[in-house]
Amino acid sequence: MRVLYVEDDSITADLVQSGLKPLGIAVDWVVSADEARAATRSFAYDCVVLDLNLPDGDGLAVLKELRASRYAARILILSARSRLEARIAGLDAGADDYLTKPFDVAELIARLRALSRRPAEVAPSTLSCGNLELDPTGLQAAVEGKVLPLSRREFAILEYLLRNTGRIVSKQAIEDRIYGFSDSVASNSIEVHIHHLRRHLTTAGARVVIETRRGTGYLLSGASPS
Repeated sequence: MRVLYVEDDSITADLVQSGLKPLGIAVDWVVSADEARAATRSFAYDCVVLDLNLPDGDGLAVLKELRASRYAARILILSARSRLEARIAGLDAGADDYLTKPFDVAELIARLRALSRRPAEVAPSTLSCGNLELDPTGLQAAVEGKVLPLSRREFAILEYLLRNTGRIVSKQAIEDRIYGFSDSVASNSIEVHIHHLRRHLTTAGARVVIETRRGTGYLLSGASPS
């Protein structure tokens, strides 16, 4: 999951990022309405966490613009505006959820997970290929019940490949999914993560294959039992 976080308070932003990043959630943090507009023009985020009191305008205007343009991301308002009228206005403007400050990061994480599962008929609770199963909510991947010891980025890559089973995904697309724009990315980091993933899958006896399509990207598919 990649999240755009719009918040001008650095202390709150540090708190949120420290809670989300260890879970494999890539977070792009911006501090203004204009930066939020620029970010959403350049990337299709899974979720936007939006403060309303921004230094260059009202976050509610950003929300209305995103909905008017049919921007597909789930949008969660995270604001100190706690009055009932403010919450109703935010939801009526198109927000999928509304969380007031002060808040607990654990609740924010739970709400983001719930939003990522909607709509239920499109997003299955588990992903599978061959004898491999991945639980996006529980952050576990297993082969016939044996949990794989994956790092958070290995897990995020495997989840993305499973969501695109049978389709080639580019190296750039994978980087966009698992890294925020403030993260440093080594030139061979994806290759290293894919190498480790293949080793974990082979060791566990997974009947899946991650193919390298030179010049285009990677493809995950099922493998016949040996």
